[in-house]
Amino acid sequence: MQRFMNNLKTAIFLGALFGIVLLIGSAWGTRGLTIAFIAGGMMNVVAYFFSDKIALASMRGQEVDEKTAPDLVPMVARLAKNAGLPMPRVYVCPQEAPNAFATGRNPRHAAVAVTRGALQLLSFDELEGVLGHELAHVKHRDTLISCVAATIAGAISYMGYMAMWMGGGGNNRDSGVNPIVAILMLILAPIAAGLIQAAISRSREFEADAEGAQIAGTPHGLINALLKLDATARRIPLENEMPSQNHMFIVMPLSARGMANLFSTHPPTAQRVARLRALA
Repeated sequence: MQRFMNNLKTAIFLGALFGIVLLIGSAWGTRGLTIAFIAGGMMNVVAYFFSDKIALASMRGQEVDEKTAPDLVPMVARLAKNAGLPMPRVYVCPQEAPNAFATGRNPRHAAVAVTRGALQLLSFDELEGVLGHELAHVKHRDTLISCVAATIAGAISYMGYMAMWMGGGGNNRDSGVNPIVAILMLILAPIAAGLIQAAISRSREFEADAEGAQIAGTPHGLINALLKLDATARRIPLENEMPSQNHMFIVMPLSARGMANLFSTHPPTAQRVARLRALA
């Protein structure tokens, strides 16, 4: 039931993003709407196909195999088999801040990465829980969902900038929309899009927690891992050259914790732990 509700929330949030686009389009005409979608779509298609390379490069990840990581790689292989997934590429990143992430446009092109800090901090069972969570993201194609949400949210923001530069053109006179209302809408719409995009990410985190616990065979390892990772991430900054990718990590890095909670892409760790304990 919880999984159904999370998926339903994602569908509602995506629908809300489309609704914002249509609302703006009704005020500013189809030409601006088309330009925004083409520009936003092109940027996000590039990001979708090359996001794994960008993410791994920004974290200075090094691919490992059974010789260089004799415990980690067999663990990933076993969990991938439990999840019914092809074996992803496995990377270790040199950062001391404990964290992990998954990337790749689909299960056949997936990669999972953990930092050295996570390998040092987590026990065997806790690391299994973390990797199960990341493989759940791969299984649910959350990279695709995030890409779609980013495309729409980016198009909304682009339409706001375009309207400012064009002086509020479009079909405003034909549609009879009050210019002040239109300007307010174009200011508030990107904020609303950002809130909805963050809500989509939070919903997918809950889903990945639940599925990850199933992949690992128990939620206890992930529970303990989340508590450890969150406590440590509050003290040690993550050296990431692409802060815009902070949403992809299993816990929010210290560098991303200063933002308003409404825009946080991760649910509070206490809520995640409570849901996992309910599963147990």
